[in-house]
Amino acid sequence: MKLTRRWLGYAFATAVVTMPVMASAQTPETSYKGQTLTILVGYPPGAAYDAYARVIARHMGRHLPGAPSIVVQNMPGAGSLTAANHLYNNAAKDGTVIGTFSRGMPMQPLFDEQGVRFDPLKFNWIGSAASEVSVALAWAQKPFKTFEDLRTREMTMAGTAPGADTVIFPTALNAVLGTKIKVVTGYRGAADALLAVESGEADGAGGISWSTLATSKKEWLTEKKVNFLVQLALKARPDLKDVPLVIDLARNEDERRVLELIFARQEIAYPFAAPPGVPAERLELLRKAFMDTLADKEFLVEADKSGMTISPITGEEVRALLARVFASSPDVIARARAAIGGKAN
Repeated sequence: MKLTRRWLGYAFATAVVTMPVMASAQTPETSYKGQTLTILVGYPPGAAYDAYARVIARHMGRHLPGAPSIVVQNMPGAGSLTAANHLYNNAAKDGTVIGTFSRGMPMQPLFDEQGVRFDPLKFNWIGSAASEVSVALAWAQKPFKTFEDLRTREMTMAGTAPGADTVIFPTALNAVLGTKIKVVTGYRGAADALLAVESGEADGAGGISWSTLATSKKEWLTEKKVNFLVQLALKARPDLKDVPLVIDLARNEDERRVLELIFARQEIAYPFAAPPGVPAERLELLRKAFMDTLADKEFLVEADKSGMTISPITGEEVRALLARVFASSPDVIARARAAIGGKAN
């Protein structure tokens, strides 16, 4: 009887202690029951950002209390600036809307503030699905086989809009490493830019993520329809060991620092954020559900089938990286800004 009374006393005490917690679990701030979570994507369907968002959307709901349905809403425009501005200023701040946009968008205020209506450090960062390696590539029939070819003759590359990797990265190569790339802008997304390459409208493209190629242009890889000229990231892919890494092409320490600042965005390749003002309880739920999703076995099977790279980065880590970037010396920031400041044709 002593043991039973002791157990009953413990159970009663536990119930008393946990009742408020259980009650709070049913509050609007900590449950999504009956609600819909919307993921804004700053690109049209078919882009790598869209692919990541859709696979995550199919699995993340079961990791949130209340198991909400999740819908993906495409909001392309200005290299995803439209979506970033909308998420920051107009989206609901109750944790029912999150978004993903260009990995370079958080750094955009450092390089060109035109049209930017957000403070990157005030977004509520949820995390990033992966880091990324982008490439500069040329259609195999074009006379561009190595990086050195970019220094000896003009190459036309298809780009999207100012602030997008397909514009910033080739422009940076021109300014820092002396290449002769002509960037033609106006393509709605990576899919349209790659179509321009395939049709011969452009010689190639720069700043195309490996995930985009792996998910939407697998035949380009297997049939060797393109030549890879340079890897655009801080870390190289092991399976591209014969393709030079942009950081290693720096001819001095100044060039290296500038390139590191420009390509830091690759470490947060597929960032997800919530607007400012989201309740702390909701933000923590979103962050946990995001990371749990990226470790979910069913999710990982689907991601692998889609050719996606998954190397999760927490929301806190995203913000810490941005804090370091924005703390760069004025001299390095000025050089990086100048490097990508040339107007595209």
